[in-house]
Amino acid sequence: MNKDILNLLDFEKKDFDLLFKSAARFKQNALTGNIKKPLAGKTLGILFDKPSTRTRISFEAAMLQLGGQAIFINARDTQIARDEPVKDMARVLTRYIDGLVIRTFSQDLIKDFAEFSTIPIINALTDLYHPCQVLSDIMTIIEKKGGYKGIKIAWVGDGNNVANSWINAAAILGFKLSLACPKSYFPDKGILDRARKKSGSNIILVDDPAKAVQGADVIYTDVWASMGQEDEQKERLAVFKPFQVNKKLVRKAAADVIIMHCLPAHRGEEISEDVLEGHSSVIWDQSENKLHMAKAILTELIKH
Repeated sequence: MNKDILNLLDFEKKDFDLLFKSAARFKQNALTGNIKKPLAGKTLGILFDKPSTRTRISFEAAMLQLGGQAIFINARDTQIARDEPVKDMARVLTRYIDGLVIRTFSQDLIKDFAEFSTIPIINALTDLYHPCQVLSDIMTIIEKKGGYKGIKIAWVGDGNNVANSWINAAAILGFKLSLACPKSYFPDKGILDRARKKSGSNIILVDDPAKAVQGADVIYTDVWASMGQEDEQKERLAVFKPFQVNKKLVRKAAADVIIMHCLPAHRGEEISEDVLEGHSSVIWDQSENKLHMAKAILTELIKH
C-alpha cells in the first residue's frame, strides 16, 4: 500500500482486499475476546477542521484498542490558524507522532501534509472525498452480500464527497454503480471522467432515482446539504424532494436490497423513517464497521 490514504483512486484492488480482510479479522477478534495490541507505544494525531461524531470516535477508539494513544487536535487551536505553512507543521508533527488523521475542507491541504510528512496521512473527509467511509461501507456490503463482485449499488442524492469516493471505488473494483442526482448537483466531472477512463462503462449517472435503483442490491443515500452548505438548505430541500429514499422507491430495487446511510440522517428528508428503521436497513452495522476498518487502516499504515 501507499504511505497515505488520500483518495481511493490511488488504490489497487489488492489494497482494498487487504483492508477488508484485516478489518474482518479485527471484528471477529472483538467478538471472541481475542484482543491484540499491535500499535502499543504508538501515537496517532487527529487533526480536525470540521465537526465529527463517528469518524473521530471510531479512530480514537481504534487507536486505544490497538494499544496506542490518540491526541485530538482542533485545527483552530494550532498555528495553522495563524497562517503557519503546512510544510512546517507537517515536518514537526512527523517527529512527534506516528500517523495523522485529517478532517478538513481542502483536498490540497491533505496532499501538502502527505508531501512533507514521513508518517502516514489519512483523509478522514475533505470537501472532495471521504475514502475511509466508503472502505467501511464496502466491508459492510461484503458481510451482507458475500462480496462486491457483480453487485449493483445505487447512490441517490447529492453528488458530494462520499459519492466521489464511491465513484473511485467502482473504478478500481468494477462493481456496478448507478448514481441518481439532480442535474445541477452531479458529482465532480473530472473525478467521473477519470474513473470512467479507468473502469469503462460500469458507472452510470442519471437524474431519475427510479432508474438508478432498478434491480439494485444496495441503495445508499446521504444528507442533501453537507457541512458548509447550510445556507443552501431551503433551496436544496425543494430540488431534492423527488430523491427521497422511501418505500415506494425501495420497491423498485432487488427484493433483498440493503439500505445504507453514512449518518447523520435527516429523517423525512433524504430518507423516510420507516426505511431507515426498516428490516432492509444495515445502517447500524455500517456505522459499527467504521471502528473495525479504522483498526485495519491504522495497523496497515503505521505498523507496516
